Amino acid sequence: MGIWYLLLIVGLCWAQYNPNTLLGRTSVVHLFEWSWADVALECERYLAPHGFGGVQISPPNENVISDRWRPWWERYQPISYKLCTRSGNETEFRDMVTRCNNVGVYIYVDAVINHMCGTNAGAGNHGACGSYFNAKTENFPAVPYSVWDFNDGKCKSRSGDIEDYHDIPQVRDCRLSGLLDLALEKDYVRSKVAEYMNHLIDIGVAGFRIDAAKHMWPQDVKAILDKLKDLNTQWFSAGTRPFIYQEVIDLGGEPITGSDYFGNGRVTEFKYGAKLGTVIRKWNGEKMAYLKNWGEGWGFVPSDRALVFVDNHDNQRGHGAGGASILTFWDARLYKMAVGFMLAHPYGFTRVMSSFRWPRYFVDGQDVNDWVGPPSNSDGSTKSVTINADTTCGNDWVCEHRWRQIRNMVVFRNVVDGQAFSNWWDNDSNQVAFGRGDKGFIVFNNDDWAMDVNLQTGLPAGTYCDVISGDKEDNRCTGSQVYVSGDGMANFQISNHAEDPFMAIHVNAKL
Repeated sequence: MGIWYLLLIVGLCWAQYNPNTLLGRTSVVHLFEWSWADVALECERYLAPHGFGGVQISPPNENVISDRWRPWWERYQPISYKLCTRSGNETEFRDMVTRCNNVGVYIYVDAVINHMCGTNAGAGNHGACGSYFNAKTENFPAVPYSVWDFNDGKCKSRSGDIEDYHDIPQVRDCRLSGLLDLALEKDYVRSKVAEYMNHLIDIGVAGFRIDAAKHMWPQDVKAILDKLKDLNTQWFSAGTRPFIYQEVIDLGGEPITGSDYFGNGRVTEFKYGAKLGTVIRKWNGEKMAYLKNWGEGWGFVPSDRALVFVDNHDNQRGHGAGGASILTFWDARLYKMAVGFMLAHPYGFTRVMSSFRWPRYFVDGQDVNDWVGPPSNSDGSTKSVTINADTTCGNDWVCEHRWRQIRNMVVFRNVVDGQAFSNWWDNDSNQVAFGRGDKGFIVFNNDDWAMDVNLQTGLPAGTYCDVISGDKEDNRCTGSQVYVSGDGMANFQISNHAEDPFMAIHVNAKL
């Protein structure tokens, strides 16, 4: 009896950290601002065939329509928990979840539960579903919330907004950028939030990104999570708990840390993209040789508590965390190297970004168009994601997850899952290589000179297709080949002028 009880407790403790992806699928992709109809199609036609484990979607609940320009950030200003946004209605949402789940690609909801809309949102029916609200009187009848359900009385700052990030109660009880801060210590508010999240669980979602978790008390988040149901047994084993990853921006230097939230689930490790961008840009004397102890050795949270990414929807625009070092699709050559490194390295659970283009315009170092919403038609509706003949996307959807180099590294991570970090090599500069047991090997040349080295791969002898320059098709390579000899050695030649100055091989790409 005792040992079974212990195993049950251990299982429950691990539950919210487990991504719930199918065995052999190790990454999710954030299809930022995609419609539910397009997400469903992408699950079926692309994500499932290429081994993606899931999709992080934009917030699905009703938000304020701020103005006719429809900025992306309006999705982070809720006015109700009705499933109705520019991505689609509840019927379309249900169809997406069912279709994606049926092909083994699971849905992770961006849950905005810290706050409602901003104080300047006015009053009226200008919500995505037409629900009435009054931000000034803090009245949201579609939930319903009233003035008693917000933290105005607890906030001790002069303005009512967060003014000092070194004051923990202020960060968690005051308004983030004017957004009405919910009183999550009240059981009524906790129950309304849990009711919303449980509705999504009933539909079939696999987990949640908890937006602005840093601005909630960890015990309040826990109280909400304790009210959540197990996942829908139509797709998940009985007793499966939702995967939880919490947005906690912790770059060091503030009293609130990611570790405050470990009891609830994983946390977003923002230091990861900020540091990796600095290294690959070769700023501040950094070089790739220093990545040998990447992960906890760099002061990151433990690997089994980390959700990692090169960029996200905030910091690719200069918001959030990381500053100018963050690599994005605008820096395609370096970005592909960074994402390749992330997907090859065993640290953390990986999320790939899939963006839309916007008309960047810098004034005094600031992008004044950082607010621009998704590609839209003249009536404000979101444009569909069109697919070009070469499998890239049209209509200003970037679709980094479809770039061959990134797609193939998602597969690489699946192939090497569970294998040890091995056979590290570096030239004490910016040429590095490492393996994952006897399943995969990756090599980078980020120096300003050519690379020609013989390296121990740890792989079985044979001819391998480099999955960065091409694919394995019909037992031939469309890109470069790598010959591994009987002792595991191979020669790698990478020009510093190459379009993609890195190579990767794995056992599933062996001829």
